[in-house]
Amino acid sequence: MKNWSTDISELQKDPGKFSVWRLEQLINFGLGEEKIDLNELRKHWGEVDIDPYKRKFLSLFV
Repeated sequence: MKNWSTDISELQKDPGKFSVWRLEQLINFGLGEEKIDLNELRKHWGEVDIDPYKRKFLSLFV
């Protein structure tokens, strides 16, 4: 995953916010070669800001 608009080194100082941001990026903009950690997604399900249709689809797995 590549991101040019966010200072990842600053974001990594807060692991919770980084996890939510990373999940949002993977879901909204594509996975590439990566896979979503289902446990991490379950942990932050209420915090992740994603499209309602994607949320409905992913809720089948969470």
